[in-house]
Amino acid sequence: MSGLSEIARAAGVSISTVSRVLNRRAGVNEETRQRVLSVLAEMPYTPRGLGALQRTGVIGLLVPELSNPVFPAFAEALETRAARLGYSSLLCNTRSGAPMGEEEYVRMLLARGVEGMVFVSPEITNVEVPLGQAPRPSYYAKLLADGVHMVFLNGATPALDVPDVTVDEQLAGYMATRHLIELGHERIGFVSGPARSLPSRLKRAGWAAALEEDHLPAGSEYVAHAPFSAEGGGQAVAQLLDTVTPTAVICSSDHMALGVMREAHQRGISVPDELSVVGFDDIPLAAYSSPALTTLAQPIEEMAAAAIDELVLRLDPDRRRQSTDNYTRVFRPRLVVRESSAPPK
Repeated sequence: MSGLSEIARAAGVSISTVSRVLNRRAGVNEETRQRVLSVLAEMPYTPRGLGALQRTGVIGLLVPELSNPVFPAFAEALETRAARLGYSSLLCNTRSGAPMGEEEYVRMLLARGVEGMVFVSPEITNVEVPLGQAPRPSYYAKLLADGVHMVFLNGATPALDVPDVTVDEQLAGYMATRHLIELGHERIGFVSGPARSLPSRLKRAGWAAALEEDHLPAGSEYVAHAPFSAEGGGQAVAQLLDTVTPTAVICSSDHMALGVMREAHQRGISVPDELSVVGFDDIPLAAYSSPALTTLAQPIEEMAAAAIDELVLRLDPDRRRQSTDNYTRVFRPRLVVRESSAPPK
């Protein structure tokens, strides 16, 4: 059993010290903290804490970052839905470079007795594999084998029998590009997230399909990869403006799109008169940027409700038989046309 007492015994510390480490509280020196985390990393994946003995009414929510406004929006929607169904939530920010990564947080949540978990854009979606092939299941398969209940939100992979709620990323790329083609654009760039990101690769497939329908250029020179951030968006569009000079771009996220518009402004390029920009997510800032951002909206509240509902269904022993294996629910994005897209001059 990988409960607090087992971790404390293996690390040679008190249970209260383990609790402080797991809750990221002060009062533990770095050497002790690392020793506890090391022991935690070696424990088997088992939902053994208090949650193995009784219903705790607590679930874990894991998001990849909080600086991108779309993830706090998902976290709020997930927490709200869970609360309506009688569950409390523990939120974990698994951003790259953080002291604790996704797997460490999973172990911490299990040690604290959560009944189940929702992974928003889990790490498995950022594994570099050819499009159409499945990444190796990694530690998620071990979680499943140990009976851990979990749902992926925007993290589908055929290699795992994990319930998934997702938006159609490929359709989003297609719809954004189709919108620009119908406005008359012929040189349309793609401001992409990292090359390893599955959502970005799916959007690129939709972008390419729309361009190829009209025999427009869709080569790699029209794609620029960068981190999912405003700074990344600025870097990516700078690369495109210095090479293929597109008249329009679609972006992997609204956050990147805001960086695109800032870079265009600094170069004296008018949006949308000289460069049309389309984002993805429809974050609250999209409607208040200048110009207001045309984007593809994710139905965040509906997706969050579907994810929580499926998890709760699997947690309830009286209703678990109603759930189905290989559960996937795909939501359609919605084009929101604002001021950042227009016909080319």
